[in-house]
Amino acid sequence: MSRFVASCLCFLRNFSSGTYTGPSDLTLKADELVNKLRLLNARGHVNQAISLFRTAPPPLQTKQAYATLFHGFALHGSLQHGLLLHQYMLAHEPVNSADLFVANHIVNMYAKCGFLDHAHKVFDEMPRKNVVSWTALISGYAQHGYAKDCFRVFSDMLIHFKPNEFAFSSVLSSCPYEQGRQVHALALKMCVYVGNALITMYSKSHGCSSDGVNEAWTVFQTMDCRNLISWNSMIAGLHFRKLALQALDLFRQMHHDEIGFDRATLVSVLSSLCGSNDIDVYVGLKHCKQLHCLSFKTAFLLEIKVATALVKAYSDNGGDVADCYRLFMESSCSRDIVSWTGIITAFAERDPEEALYLFRQLSREDLAPDWCTFSIALKACAGFVTTRHAMAVHALVIKNGLETDTVIANALIHAYARCGSISLSGQVFSEMAFPDLVSWNSMLKAFALYGQAEEALQLFSHMNVQPDSATIVALLSACSHAGLVEEGTNIFDSMFENHGIVPQLDHYACMVDILGRSGRLFEAMGLVERMPMKPDSVIWSALLGSCRKHGEAQLAKLAADKLKELDPDNSLGYVQISNIYCSGGSFNKAGLIRKEMKWSGVRKEPGLSWIEIGTQVHEFASGGRCHPQQKAIRARLEQLIGKLKELGYVPQTSLALHDIEEEQKEEHLYHHSEKLALVFAIMNDGSLHGCGSVIRIMKNIRICVDCHNFMKLASHLLQRDIVVRDSNRFHHFTDRVCSCNDYW
Repeated sequence: MSRFVASCLCFLRNFSSGTYTGPSDLTLKADELVNKLRLLNARGHVNQAISLFRTAPPPLQTKQAYATLFHGFALHGSLQHGLLLHQYMLAHEPVNSADLFVANHIVNMYAKCGFLDHAHKVFDEMPRKNVVSWTALISGYAQHGYAKDCFRVFSDMLIHFKPNEFAFSSVLSSCPYEQGRQVHALALKMCVYVGNALITMYSKSHGCSSDGVNEAWTVFQTMDCRNLISWNSMIAGLHFRKLALQALDLFRQMHHDEIGFDRATLVSVLSSLCGSNDIDVYVGLKHCKQLHCLSFKTAFLLEIKVATALVKAYSDNGGDVADCYRLFMESSCSRDIVSWTGIITAFAERDPEEALYLFRQLSREDLAPDWCTFSIALKACAGFVTTRHAMAVHALVIKNGLETDTVIANALIHAYARCGSISLSGQVFSEMAFPDLVSWNSMLKAFALYGQAEEALQLFSHMNVQPDSATIVALLSACSHAGLVEEGTNIFDSMFENHGIVPQLDHYACMVDILGRSGRLFEAMGLVERMPMKPDSVIWSALLGSCRKHGEAQLAKLAADKLKELDPDNSLGYVQISNIYCSGGSFNKAGLIRKEMKWSGVRKEPGLSWIEIGTQVHEFASGGRCHPQQKAIRARLEQLIGKLKELGYVPQTSLALHDIEEEQKEEHLYHHSEKLALVFAIMNDGSLHGCGSVIRIMKNIRICVDCHNFMKLASHLLQRDIVVRDSNRFHHFTDRVCSCNDYW
């Protein structure tokens, strides 16, 4: 037991024994109580604070004590405690509820906790109000995104009081552009705090256009007086717009002008390197190292928010995950659940196994995961081959009483679908009391992933929330995977009329894919030419894939050239057009394309597959030469190929290199990574003819025609279901048939 808690208990025993004597002693004890409550609040011991207050004699339950508790509840978001204390106060000391000082703290507590109806009710019943009362309510509406209510209360305030900088800051950070202009006009000659808030307001205006940043920059440039917050606000605005180079330039200017910087500056600059639109990972990694050195020299690296932001920046810019973990663990600062969630997030996509290892570490750190931590852990689970990890995290969610949380349920739908169990995704969705838009979209995406377009359209017909752009993308993707051309066309043509959604690049890409896959290549090209915006690499990639499917060389050349122009480091344009030439017998042209690719320094993404045996994930590369059991795998593969050939398996050698013998072409096809993974699964799971569990394989690129035929026949020979998740969708092979109906 700490000395602080012991002193609190001693304090309570003195009260209960009646050792305090007279008014002067009461005054002293009342001040001590308030100080102890403040200390408990500062340390986050809300339960101890309320217990200490409730057991204190009534004379010590002063308005300062009430106000201190309400302030602590606002600070820690302890709404339930606030409600109980408010009820207790009304029952035991109703005069306090009319006290301006206490009432302001009550309004602030309800507002900060998002209980805005209660906050406004208390505010309306106050016999007297001051600028603090109004500002508390305005800040609450702003903090929780109620822009119209925030602006309305701010407008009402102008009748009674002149707004302070906090009221201006709150309304400017939340109100829409037009209202923001009005507030701007009112605040033109106000202090620097308002200028800082204007920078924030303009930075977040105008959607994704550059107008907001331009106006924020104008405010920044014309400010007569700037402080550190002004610079930080401008850098944060550039980060919000994903303009890393501009954020870095401004940070350099701060150095040049000797402005100095703080933790918030470094966090914003580092965060701007994550997902930036104007910087590649190589340059980003160089800046990460420079900022790392600077953070170390200035000791800001000891602050957990800076360390976490640096880890995230390293992770997003191709830094070594082991170095990221070491950086996080070596930071001597206190690591809370927020910082742990940050490091788990950094690993969730790049190294899901490491992310789950970190998630398990939380119990050793005596930290309880919250809804955000669980959702990130489930995001990591989506990167595994089987549902084992997702089910384990799901069990912990139930144990912690969070199974009704909508965000977690949405993460579960996504994780189960990506791990190969759309039935579990559907079960989670059906058990949700109030699925939100993300829930519906997640389920629609799951159906699209499995090519279940009819199920997706049926679900959409029951959708009870307003669809958004992502909803339409999921539906069009489902139609594309199932070859439902007319249904997809109808959805695309009516999306604005029926739902008010303007077609964007993603929607056009889906339609190009729908038309192209079905063989309507020139109709797809016509759609590309009529697009109101410039086609991106995804559009040309979709068209190129369709040309590859149908052997259209001339249009493929155009699409490949456009793709190489927009995404010069992407090997897809070279590989697809080379394959088209090979299929058509133009081997010389195919060879030239391969040479061009080599001269350009572009490397084809290697084919990799993963399979989970027991608790271990095994990785296979095409060729299989890196696996320790490669000889045994190849020997077993030869046996399997011999039996499949008896069933009619014929290697598809048309895409192999033209300058090698036919036997070598077959040898090359035999050792594709998914074939090796399948054989390894058989070797570790009994007889070839056993009727065991489903064999699940994950692949980083699309499955080829030869492997697709191979898996269909293997499912029949082995009498086993085989599920392959490639980069585009799921293929469920059963007794010579694939769930994609050979349409992929």
